[in-house]
Amino acid sequence: MQIRHDVPLRKQLFTIPNLLGYLRIILVPVIIWRYVTADTVSDYYVAALIVVISSISDMFDGMIARRFNQITQLGKALDPIADKLTQAAMVLCLTIRYNQMIPMMILFVVKEGFMGTMGALMLRKGKMLDGAMWYGKVCTAVLYVVMFVLFLFPELPMLAVNICIGICVCFMLLSFVLYIPAFVKLNKE
Repeated sequence: MQIRHDVPLRKQLFTIPNLLGYLRIILVPVIIWRYVTADTVSDYYVAALIVVISSISDMFDGMIARRFNQITQLGKALDPIADKLTQAAMVLCLTIRYNQMIPMMILFVVKEGFMGTMGALMLRKGKMLDGAMWYGKVCTAVLYVVMFVLFLFPELPMLAVNICIGICVCFMLLSFVLYIPAFVKLNKE
């Protein structure tokens, strides 16, 4: 499917996929509030349910955009912003609960800061990566699954929590290291 360049911004604002993207962004502070104010295991389940709703809307926005030819420039920007805000919210929530998350949060900020900076620099040169690379997608999937497990099971033993955090750090580091040469190659082209 091609990106629709002929659609005026006014009409791009209210496509169903973009409305779902706005919903995901609106859910970010709700996720944080529900998790940070949780007093019971049930409260953590509610926070996990909100994450599920956000994830389902993420899945459907792409499917709807492709199926009904509603892929827009705005949507291409909105989707990764909603993804990163949701991921950042989950990492922040878990960092508040688990001190062991601090190194992962730092790595997340450095990696996403690098990705955003390089993406902006390449865009200024009229270049951009052709979507997420496979290792970025794997990293994102692992991050979501592990963070969801930590949200859903707040009483996991610390060993299991540390293993989950370690898995995320490994995949994030791998993705970060593999994206560096991708941006170097793109810059040389």
